[in-house]
Amino acid sequence: MKLIVVGIVLGAMAAGGDSFYPARPDDPKAVYLTKDHFPVRADGQADDSAALQAAIDKVQETSGEGIVFVPEGRYRITRTVYVWPGIRIIGFGRQRPAIVLADQTPGYQQGIGAMFLFAGMRPMPGRTFRIAAPPPGPVPPNPAILDANPGTFYSAMSNIDFEIGNGNPAAVAVRFHVAQHGFLSHMDFRLGSGLAGIHDAGNAGEDLRFFGGRYGIMTKKPSPAWPYTLVDSTFDGQREAAIRTNEAQLTIIHTEFRNAPTAISIDPNYAEQLWVKDARMDNISGPVILISNEKSRLTQINLEDIYCRNAPVFARFRESGRQLAAPGEIYHVKALSHGLTLAGMGAVGAAKTSFDSVALKSMPSKGPNAIAGLPPMEDWVNLRALGLKGDGKTDETAAIKKAIAEHRVVYIPMGHYVVRDTITLRPDSVLIALHPDETQLDLLDATPGFQGPGAPKPLLMAPKGGANIVTGLGLYTGGVNSRAVGAMWMSGRDSLMADVRFLGGHGTRGPDGKRESPYNSNLSGDPDPRRKWDSQYSSLWITHGGGGTFFNLWTPSTFAQNGLYISDTSTPGKVYQVSSEHHVRTEVKLDQVANWELYAVQTEGERGESESASALEISRSRNLTIANFHGYRVTRSMRPFPYAIRIEDSRDIRFRNVHVDANSSAGYCLPSGECRQIVRASKFSYGTCIFDPGLSEEVRDREFAFLNYMGVRAAPKPRRTPSVLAPAAKVEKLAGGFYHLGGGTADEGGRLYFVDARWHRIYRWSPESRQLRIVRDNPLEPVNLVFDKAGNLLVVSSGGSGMTVYAFKPDGPEDELIVLNREPASERAGMTAALPASYWVNGDFTNTLSTKTYEYVPLENMFFNLMQRRKDFQYVSPDRSLFVPTDEVFVQGPPHLGYKWAHILQAFGLSKAAAGRHFYVTNEAEQKTYRGIVNGDGTMAGLQLFLNQGGESVVEDAGGNVYLAAGQIFVYDASGKFAEVIEVPERPLQLVFGGKDRKTLFILTSSSLYGARLR
Repeated sequence: MKLIVVGIVLGAMAAGGDSFYPARPDDPKAVYLTKDHFPVRADGQADDSAALQAAIDKVQETSGEGIVFVPEGRYRITRTVYVWPGIRIIGFGRQRPAIVLADQTPGYQQGIGAMFLFAGMRPMPGRTFRIAAPPPGPVPPNPAILDANPGTFYSAMSNIDFEIGNGNPAAVAVRFHVAQHGFLSHMDFRLGSGLAGIHDAGNAGEDLRFFGGRYGIMTKKPSPAWPYTLVDSTFDGQREAAIRTNEAQLTIIHTEFRNAPTAISIDPNYAEQLWVKDARMDNISGPVILISNEKSRLTQINLEDIYCRNAPVFARFRESGRQLAAPGEIYHVKALSHGLTLAGMGAVGAAKTSFDSVALKSMPSKGPNAIAGLPPMEDWVNLRALGLKGDGKTDETAAIKKAIAEHRVVYIPMGHYVVRDTITLRPDSVLIALHPDETQLDLLDATPGFQGPGAPKPLLMAPKGGANIVTGLGLYTGGVNSRAVGAMWMSGRDSLMADVRFLGGHGTRGPDGKRESPYNSNLSGDPDPRRKWDSQYSSLWITHGGGGTFFNLWTPSTFAQNGLYISDTSTPGKVYQVSSEHHVRTEVKLDQVANWELYAVQTEGERGESESASALEISRSRNLTIANFHGYRVTRSMRPFPYAIRIEDSRDIRFRNVHVDANSSAGYCLPSGECRQIVRASKFSYGTCIFDPGLSEEVRDREFAFLNYMGVRAAPKPRRTPSVLAPAAKVEKLAGGFYHLGGGTADEGGRLYFVDARWHRIYRWSPESRQLRIVRDNPLEPVNLVFDKAGNLLVVSSGGSGMTVYAFKPDGPEDELIVLNREPASERAGMTAALPASYWVNGDFTNTLSTKTYEYVPLENMFFNLMQRRKDFQYVSPDRSLFVPTDEVFVQGPPHLGYKWAHILQAFGLSKAAAGRHFYVTNEAEQKTYRGIVNGDGTMAGLQLFLNQGGESVVEDAGGNVYLAAGQIFVYDASGKFAEVIEVPERPLQLVFGGKDRKTLFILTSSSLYGARLR
């Protein structure tokens, strides 16, 4: 690598990496940042900020999304450049183009100054955004321009370097808070005095090299709250840490860290799901890994095959100071695991740290990259040069087949290429595209030959034993092609599929270039009734000995039976960062599979289509590793699905860092430049995490770090009656067959009232008569219940434009009902508060980032703040004995669809909280349970951590024992010491004491009501 002289202000620096695109990729639909179209100098001296922004804006103003190609050169900027969603910026030339920030550029000395900021909203006509004469320095995020968010798809930057000059301590090269199919690749960050190369990373990074800077990457929870994957990258010479992180679910593969105090530093008080495989640590003076929040169940740390030299402390635990020391100057960490460890299916987990390392005499070679490179550009044959149109109408099947038959490497410019038959690759075929939403192979609806019933017929087929590469392409199978498979992949272990989008469902532009709506007006199907959900074969089907590497794929077509199906193969395969979503029955399925590794697989169950969908199903398979798996369901869901992962007739499956929940995230930016994120959650996650029907065993913990599933039935556990139960008592099923239960409360006589919200029904169970009765079934959307002293039943309802509370006498006339007025918070003396005992509160408001020191400055903990802050409104019972405090309801979308979120609606039930008494509350998001004293206004004082375990419900009996519903019922004494477990056949969701003596523990599950008598 030769030395060149750069810029007048940066001095001599080492040249960037080899240009990944040394020649111009010709594409008639792309925008080229050239002097004949834009006022660009590219000399490293003139200010090219406006020209870069103009090129990006031109894409947005014409096609909406697409590619800006940047020729080699040096582009000096003086202010933030915004990249709108769906736009990719790609450099080309013998030398990579470089974005340069000169010494002491105004505006990059305080705050956080992004050189490039990937945005989540385009400027719309009539909205003021552009500044005629922008001030020097970074442009603060306009309140009208949201930070990149969970809807920011396809944004990317590749083959462009960044250089930060002296005197810019607030500078970051790229703010990249994006969602699916966003990536940064083949880039050098020469950070000098800067703060970081990447601030808030999203989705994926590949072949990134960071030199200098305070940090290489400074990040937190990614925009959609699922894993961030970094592959084949290098960090060298950071001043404080190569990566500074919290809750990013970091998945790091084949990456090298050199010459820094710390490789990975987890922020104080924060958890992290960290999976690192095949990494090298060289000359790391402090701890290689700095682990925080070590007692949290959300802290899941697993590293394998890490080779170290001159790294005397491999890990340090921030709170305890405990260290894992090196076994020698050069050593191999075979494995480090820390977090909730499960000894087997059905076992009660325990926090555990294991460290397996051995001294070496020398460092082994680094080995090949995880992601293979592309053939030389001189081998590329441009499909447009062969006469294809890509107009979304013309049948181009024959021309594409001819091109593949005659040319090994085919480059496909942006366009919609309609085909009417399977496109079969040669064993050595390479298909290269650069934007998977704008470059598509399209099957139009009702294409002959793809109609069924019939055997599967792929749109794209990779042959057995091949070494194929397919990258940057979209595969669209339409909605009326029942035999269609997006891609049937039988290529071998050296094959690669990367940056491929299986189109259909959310975020899809159809063959006509228009964005497709995935729903009809009530979310029950596609707007076109001919296009039926779950009517096609799998989107990506890897089978018949297929294998290879699959990186950064998005497969959310609601028409496919699943997004990723692997079957009938023992050929090794690796999956890195795949998002499979919105399917009706199963998101990802493996059958007869061996020798595969699946890292950072994320699934998402939507309300309309995925109510009955599992996240992952495995059958007849062995020797699998599944790490940083995130299975979640959106907040809009209506009830839990019984399990996230189903395993049958399989063995030797290694689970590392499993994260199953129901949440969604949103973000926004402050005028200071700091951007924040809040996470909302639903009570409708999965009933259990892992289920094996053959062994009749399950894992109910939704958050854990380590499980080796062996596929062998565990030895029978000795059964004993929990000591808190009455003699001869047991957990008994009282009633079943419900859609989803919640909102339970007991009246003065100990009778239980509860809600089946889907059917608007309020039930009563009478312990003495053992009778179940429907008290009301009016269509009033009941959610939670509570009684006042006079016997009025208050019903918190999701009806109306936000939330409603009404009251009635259970044995009174059915047509009598009082709708309570929402009042401003006022005097509450003498009244009892009705409070949620369960919350989902998470996000990054627990700390704020100081724009002077870039340290997280503790503020009030977000959960503590919620508990201690007086709510703005209240509903008061008819007898004025009880009040229900609440804030505004967040309404997402049209109110009639029921997308309403508030803590009081998401709680599994309400509890009476008398002033001056202690009160227990559990936070499932943090996996923590707290105890505090209730104030007269319903706030809480003296809130203290009671347990490092959270769940769906918590109650206290007369003797001071605490019962936590968290997969099973865990019983603790008043000091927080674990006592025993009460096992329930289904996942308990709410606990209520009832019966005349209040010694009956009612247990509400999703579909059944159980009860147990206490001593």
